[in-house]
Amino acid sequence: MSAVLYPVGLDLTGRRVVVVGGGSVAQRRVAGLLEVGAEVHVVSPAITTALEALAASSEVVWEQRGYAAGDLDAAWYCVAATDSAEVNAAVAAEAEASRVFCVRADSAEDGTAVTPAVGRYDDVTVGVIGGGDPRRAAGVRDGVVEALRSGTLADRRHRGDRNPGVTLVGGGPGDPGLITVRGRQALAQADVVVTDRLAPQALLDELPPDVTVIDASKLPRGRYMSQDTINAVLVDEALAGNRVVRLKGGDPFVFGRGYEEIQACAAAGVTVDVVPGVTSAISVPAFAGIPVTHRGITHEFVVVSGHLPPGHAQSLVDWAALGRLTGTVVLLMAVENLPHIAEALVDGGRDPETPAIAIQEGGLPGEATVRAPLAKLPSAIVDAGLRPPAVVVIGPVADPSAFPAP
Repeated sequence: MSAVLYPVGLDLTGRRVVVVGGGSVAQRRVAGLLEVGAEVHVVSPAITTALEALAASSEVVWEQRGYAAGDLDAAWYCVAATDSAEVNAAVAAEAEASRVFCVRADSAEDGTAVTPAVGRYDDVTVGVIGGGDPRRAAGVRDGVVEALRSGTLADRRHRGDRNPGVTLVGGGPGDPGLITVRGRQALAQADVVVTDRLAPQALLDELPPDVTVIDASKLPRGRYMSQDTINAVLVDEALAGNRVVRLKGGDPFVFGRGYEEIQACAAAGVTVDVVPGVTSAISVPAFAGIPVTHRGITHEFVVVSGHLPPGHAQSLVDWAALGRLTGTVVLLMAVENLPHIAEALVDGGRDPETPAIAIQEGGLPGEATVRAPLAKLPSAIVDAGLRPPAVVVIGPVADPSAFPAP
């Protein structure tokens, strides 16, 4: 039965470490020792080209000879990495007598220390001891480091080590797998998450229990948190010393009022970072097999907010100009006003038989689609019972079956 090892972090900065041997194993160990600032002495008649370059630049001290008793004098740590078991045993014996911890590369159980599989993320060092199985240790190490990088493993620093502020995160169209790596990292650092119903809800289940979640949802013709209130919450929580994540669906700058929140924070002296997201205007059609552009079919696509109907006093959309386009029109927040929008596009010149599709909850379990010519799509949506959130695509791309063969 192998010994139970006590894990410990050694500060070897400026301290003498002796590596006996000059092959590939020694080269790997030297690289790690130099990374932590050790004063490395290599004892070996011959060394690899990489080690020779380090010796030539005085990054290591090379004793060009075989091991001799006394080489571990004043050492804090040593590595026996020759191709001779006899030499490695002699090094380990001297280390034992000198009370210097020793790694034996050829026989881990005969040394007094082992080298863990080491990985680093930011200022976190991960060291894994695999019970004598280096591949297992490396696999676990890689998994932990990747989880830290992706944000799936929380890396929540002490409050005093973090700068309070707001991070505006685009969560993508709803599938939790489509948030960016940086977005996940921001969530892993959050004290407070201000979210809404269009953000990927499954990500909230991954948050530590002490993270405060504030619901800022807006329901069509129903309950909602006003934008002014949302802005005030972001500012107040950040000024209270918290790291705040504003988690939004899609991309925060595509009809997401993201810049309004930045303005409010800036006015209050609160720092803001922005993590862009995958916009539903492109990703939701892609889930349904609809490219918003295609060679030889369309040379433009336009993303339009349909939350106000044509003719509304506050509408900024030139619907007649959109009706004259021949490319792709992507409508967001348009289900309720689609009858008026379709009429305006046709009046502006768009063929009423233009292919069109409405996609509900694209990429999620509730995804549903309705296809119909532009003029008939509003009634088809009603007949099918489609509801918001839905994305509408109008143009030849809405019917890929009619594309010419490549």
